[in-house]
Amino acid sequence: MNWEPVIGVEIHVQLATQSKIFSGASTAFGAEPNAQACAVDLGLPGVLPVLNEQAVAFAVKFGLAIGAQINLDSIFDRKNYFYPDLPKGYQISQFETPIVGRGEVTVQLEDGSSRVVGITRAHLEEDAGKSVHDRFAGLTAIDLNRTGTPLLEVVSEPDMRTAKEAAAYFRQLHNLVRYLKICDGNLAEGSMRCDANVSVRPLGEETLGERTEIKNINSFRFVERAITYEIERQIDVLESGGTIERETRLYDDERDETRSMRSKEFSEDYRYFPDPDLLPLHIDQSFVDAIAATLPELPEARCSRYIDELELPEYDATWLSNDPDVADYFEAVLAISGNAKLSSNWVMGELSGRLNKEDLPVNEARVSATQLGQLIQRLEDNTLSSRTAKTLFDSLWKNEDTQGGEVDALIEELGLAQMNDAGELEGIVDEILASHPDQVEQLRSGKDKVLGFFVGQVMKQTQGKANPQQVNELIRRKI
Repeated sequence: MNWEPVIGVEIHVQLATQSKIFSGASTAFGAEPNAQACAVDLGLPGVLPVLNEQAVAFAVKFGLAIGAQINLDSIFDRKNYFYPDLPKGYQISQFETPIVGRGEVTVQLEDGSSRVVGITRAHLEEDAGKSVHDRFAGLTAIDLNRTGTPLLEVVSEPDMRTAKEAAAYFRQLHNLVRYLKICDGNLAEGSMRCDANVSVRPLGEETLGERTEIKNINSFRFVERAITYEIERQIDVLESGGTIERETRLYDDERDETRSMRSKEFSEDYRYFPDPDLLPLHIDQSFVDAIAATLPELPEARCSRYIDELELPEYDATWLSNDPDVADYFEAVLAISGNAKLSSNWVMGELSGRLNKEDLPVNEARVSATQLGQLIQRLEDNTLSSRTAKTLFDSLWKNEDTQGGEVDALIEELGLAQMNDAGELEGIVDEILASHPDQVEQLRSGKDKVLGFFVGQVMKQTQGKANPQQVNELIRRKI
């Protein structure tokens, strides 16, 4: 039987506020365990939550970026469940009336196609603490520092049909929240986490199959691998005559498998009710309008500008605009070099290759955007050849002392300036032609491929500093 996977994704976005959603405690990552959990976070008797306005503004900003309905009136609810890392015995969240309603995201896929993914809602809530299983042998430790950190939970429609689409959606939302500067996007620190709801059904059927939820995946690669495994597992169960149990599963990346954690709760199991300590949230349209005025140029608009104004190929424009840090670096290079295509080539080629090799983000590149812009300038004015430009880039990258240093000074120090002196080059060309009479006759008889041999000999003798175009012209004139 042919099966069709149906995938929906819930992404928890940790908002980049300085303090927690209902208290003044710090949200900074890396503090000693339980050092940043205050009385409000712990729900001690007599304390009251106070809503963080910045978290509301970030939620509205996200909603506007995806063209969603912004609900001027929303309610905070108590979601009741009992885990060791939830000190109050409930989580303050939003259920029936979230701050962000329906919207959509167009996801660009690797093959050049796209898929529109509907957003059901995005609601504000507080994070729970963290269970730590590897600190003490045979014991689970609880760190409550994360308790009360503001989250925006973005719930998609079940619009995705492959694991690759789900991973692309997660990556696109990761880029979007970083463009909006509402989240740092640090997956390793848990700033974004993904839950995937997966089911399968016979191809052509409209009725959804029973679903499972894979919890807390924090890597684009693991999202794809976990969903792929779960799809195959469900198909195997159904084709063996079994049934899919509605349950929550975890993904074990070492074994590359999902495993059952617990039966999946229904919304009624959480006994939602409006939080009696928080008034309904009302925001004015003027508040929304003021946030709308601060929206940055988003990836799609940036991509269009690169194509229309900079005349970059669609592939270059899409690649450069996907990541806000890469796009900012490229624009800083372009501001100095003045050549969009050469800047694109170097950012996508030499720079990207080094970053990937050393697993570095672009904002930790060992060649600054200023230096790369100056390097491209020297390529443009023929001070550097393509070969010596790569030598210079390599030197800049390897020598941390050159960060922020003058490119022109380094060109002089390393003796990389291209040889453009016609008289000096002519003498070298004459000497090489005289040393290879047989090849000269071949070139004279029309064997143009021999020209490359002579150019190579000149470049070798000048250690790659000769201007190859000038050398070509000299040899042709001599022959």
